[in-house]
Amino acid sequence: MIFESMPVLFHAAHIVSQQGGPEPEAFAVDAGRIRAVGDLASLRDRFPRAEEVDLGASTVIPGLHDAHIHLANAAEDLLHLDLSAATVNDVGDLLARVGAEAAAAGPGAWIRGSRYDDAKTGRLTRADLDRVAPDNPAIVVQVAGHWGVVNSRALRELGIDESSSPPPGGEYGRDEDGRLNGRLVERALMNVLYPATARGESPLPVSAPDDLLRGLTRAVGRWHAAGLTSICDALIAPSDVALLRRARDEGLLTMRVGMLLSIDHYAKARALGVGSGFGDDLLRFVGVKAFVDGAIGGRTCLLSEPYADTGGHGLQTTPTDELFEAVRTVHGDGNRIGVHANGDAAIRLVLDAFETAQREQPRPGLRHRIEHCSVIDPDILSRMKALGAIAVPFAGYVAYHGGALNTWYGASRTEWMFAHRSFLDAGITVAGSSDYPCGPYEPLLGIQSMVTRTGSDDGEQVGPSQRVSAEEALRIFTLGSAAAEGAEESRGRLAPGYLADFTILGENPLTIDPHGIASIPVKATYVAGEPVYAA
Repeated sequence: MIFESMPVLFHAAHIVSQQGGPEPEAFAVDAGRIRAVGDLASLRDRFPRAEEVDLGASTVIPGLHDAHIHLANAAEDLLHLDLSAATVNDVGDLLARVGAEAAAAGPGAWIRGSRYDDAKTGRLTRADLDRVAPDNPAIVVQVAGHWGVVNSRALRELGIDESSSPPPGGEYGRDEDGRLNGRLVERALMNVLYPATARGESPLPVSAPDDLLRGLTRAVGRWHAAGLTSICDALIAPSDVALLRRARDEGLLTMRVGMLLSIDHYAKARALGVGSGFGDDLLRFVGVKAFVDGAIGGRTCLLSEPYADTGGHGLQTTPTDELFEAVRTVHGDGNRIGVHANGDAAIRLVLDAFETAQREQPRPGLRHRIEHCSVIDPDILSRMKALGAIAVPFAGYVAYHGGALNTWYGASRTEWMFAHRSFLDAGITVAGSSDYPCGPYEPLLGIQSMVTRTGSDDGEQVGPSQRVSAEEALRIFTLGSAAAEGAEESRGRLAPGYLADFTILGENPLTIDPHGIASIPVKATYVAGEPVYAA
């Protein structure tokens, strides 16, 4: 005799299943998956002994999925100074925190802080850091993560002096008199800060594994509290894989994590035969990550037309031949590559590489990603559609940066930035992403930003023609993100056979005033039918 396990029935005032047709009153969860959906009476008849969970007036949505976020980076950052605009009032406040940290750490210890926003907090210089931390190497990373400021002691530790030449794809900032001002830009910062992309040894110490595990669990807890059930860590190194596996083995990894391995480490995965889809529903290899330009918030992305306020066209951080070779290799192996490209000039280079690889080695059905894909035009849309390329643009940047985007890029160009409306209309798969720590991680803020295209602080509209409906924004942050990971058959819906990942909200994001979506309370978050967060 075969005995079936008895599911748990969940019912609520509103269930947004995204399976098409009338919304169900309830759903049954069994062994970590959705077993059935429908009206409550029918499910009670089908499963008469099932335990019931009455969620009352709540709204249940499929678990939110961030397709581009940085868990490994967050694990390290959360062990150091948070210098975001939400925690410091101005540069004076920032410097006071750096100085206090230096005093507590003692001479010679590295002082590091992240999420500094020069547009909101003010300009920071090498001389400023010298005053408060003369005996400590100090590094403060701008919120976009593509440039930072170091003091004189750090420059000495890094072996950088007035005669030093920056690495290809990077810059050492200089004052009007030509002297180093402490800014490390693009590759000059990456070689110091990010183990996944560093080329050469960096004197900046990485935290101990036990501490990194503590930072990782802290980040996962915060993200669950925001409603996230799945993420894709968009830049990892082998050491990060080891950290994630340890978290899993110790029962601390409750977030589903996809991984994009830095192209600098791809040879190791290739030698082991590890490719896209390797792993399981909790921890899986999505593909490979490469870069071609800079950042939107850092004002270093590669543009065909100059920046509206400062001029210049940004930086290409990877030589074209190197980019083409990376895409050719990963594509030829049948694996997915996600290339960071913000500016339109950068995106065209990526499309050139994708088209060349597909022409030389046809791989029907192999869909690559363009990470951020921020500044587009009709030609870019057409080429992406023909390739089946996936767009992973920022969801929350309009809300976070507001009118500064119009200042930096011009109002006409922001009508073609973070172009969720255009991607949907063109039939291009588009995913939801925060790029935290570069942007706010809260997916409900990202949804509000996509729907309203309004700055949270200044109320300024940014590219309003790219607005989407709340229903479309939710699908982007669930089904779109699942498709970007190759998991669209198991995530993004509350439907039979899908993973039982769902988020319980205090209000319905599809019917509330869209300017209030970010304020909706997250009451609970479930992964595989088990609560991982409860308010």
